[in-house]
Amino acid sequence: MTRRKVVAVGAGAIAAVGLGGTAFATNATDGHKQGADSAGSAEDCYRLTSETTEGPYYIDADKLRRDITEDKEGIPLALTLKVIDFETCRPVRNAAVDIWHCDAVGVYSGYEDVGNGGGGGPAPTGAPTGAPTGTPTGPPPGGGHQEPTDDSRYLRGTWRTDRHGQVTFRTVFPGWYQGRCVHIHTKVHVDGEWTDAGYEGGHACHTGQFFFDEESVLASAQLEPYASNTAERTTLDEDTIYDGSGTQGGLLRLRYDRRHLAKGVHASLTVGVDPESTNDGQGLPPRPSASASS
Repeated sequence: MTRRKVVAVGAGAIAAVGLGGTAFATNATDGHKQGADSAGSAEDCYRLTSETTEGPYYIDADKLRRDITEDKEGIPLALTLKVIDFETCRPVRNAAVDIWHCDAVGVYSGYEDVGNGGGGGPAPTGAPTGAPTGTPTGPPPGGGHQEPTDDSRYLRGTWRTDRHGQVTFRTVFPGWYQGRCVHIHTKVHVDGEWTDAGYEGGHACHTGQFFFDEESVLASAQLEPYASNTAERTTLDEDTIYDGSGTQGGLLRLRYDRRHLAKGVHASLTVGVDPESTNDGQGLPPRPSASASS
């Protein structure tokens, strides 16, 4: 049993999640059934969502909030997750779900000194120097935890699942950094206790990552501030963490208006977990993609 404590913020800091009345089109990405049901479909039952490495930039005791945007610019993203017990398909209620990801130019809060991909300082504004083209300058994708370098905490947050096992976060479409495709990290904690101070105790039953299809990423790259990100981008097929298994591997279902992408994106996924297991994402080596080149 590990102990963690999430610091709660005042009610005034918790914003309602939503992207307005924009009509969104379904973006089919992986051959699975695509639909407007953000809770997922019956096909998600009995699938254990892939476990992945925690990565170097996880910070425990994040803020308890659904709107994690703070002042970061980018395409609005509403991320709806449904957490289910993969054996029974029943919703996992009152779980604590963490998400964290980089900003549009590839920088993680708490690690601003690391910059985009570990190069040091702010995200680069020109072509990288001092290293051969295509060589990552930061820690490897499966690298161990690094201690934070600063007190910033944007694009990080924790919220509880409701009686349907659902939780929705408001954030921005992530950017990228050298060596990784566009992704969002997540942890699901169970068996803890919600108190006035936040969430305490329990264990992480799932550590994973969510991924975005190439069509959506290429579309985002045409808009600012993503267009200012000059880091070499790893595609979904080239990524060493995504296992190529579609929604089971964390590939998000996306809905957006292709003509007005800047207005926002709705992302959803059903996450199948084993509440009895402990999966903290530490010590897991990077796994090659099913379609990655040697």
